[in-house]
Amino acid sequence: MREEIINKAFENRELLQDLAVAQEVRNTIDDLDRGIIRVAERKNDSWEVNQGIKKAILLFFSLCDMKTMQVGDFEFYDKIPLKGNFQSLGVRVVPPAFARYGSFLARGVVLMPSYINIGAYVDEGTMVDTWATVGSCAQIGKHVHLSGGVGIGGVLEPLMAEPVLIEDNCFIGSRCIVVEGARICEGAVLGANTTITQSTKIIDVSHDEPIEYKGIVPANSVVIPGSYTKHFAAGDYNVNCALIIGKRKESTDKKTSLNQALRDFNVAV
Repeated sequence: MREEIINKAFENRELLQDLAVAQEVRNTIDDLDRGIIRVAERKNDSWEVNQGIKKAILLFFSLCDMKTMQVGDFEFYDKIPLKGNFQSLGVRVVPPAFARYGSFLARGVVLMPSYINIGAYVDEGTMVDTWATVGSCAQIGKHVHLSGGVGIGGVLEPLMAEPVLIEDNCFIGSRCIVVEGARICEGAVLGANTTITQSTKIIDVSHDEPIEYKGIVPANSVVIPGSYTKHFAAGDYNVNCALIIGKRKESTDKKTSLNQALRDFNVAV
């Protein structure tokens, strides 16, 4: 019933003037905020995107008015309120970290000074380190470490587009960029400054012959930035890529630091 109401309102915004319709949109965002629903869910080895929730987020922007919000000495002017009640949620928040209402933070999450956008889902035991950002609708798994300055891209439109997916026990190194719905599978380690997009060549160089991926980093992969030579009309130039240099060992503790995981492969980053 709710999905039908939201779909109709998305096609005809005048329906938002109906208080019952507007309340259904608000109820959807409230469920999103509490983690009852989420923008994308894992079904076996694939992920399914709930377009109706994305529609509800976009409709929620239409329902909210710009207003001044005061948090201590900080002043904001925006439509979406900030998330709160962190003590009851069991979430540690170090100032000046901010999470927007409509994002979900599971128990045991730690936010260093960072930013979480509406629609994002951050699962239990995850560390979001200093100046890291988690974009709208991004899905972050359990016991993930997003290191300092990491940029996790967000997406609301197009509706069918998958958000960035960071699965359980991943370690994302400092200043990494993961955008355009890229998927980092369980246990993977990205070395500092690695960029992963849908078009980035991800090349496994740990075998006799290279194996190429795009848009997905396989489970337990250890990845560093790399480059390859590409021919253009003006000549040959180096283009960024990502190199899979090996697999995380089964004996490696999931809490092992990024540097230790890289030392297993004699790589200094």
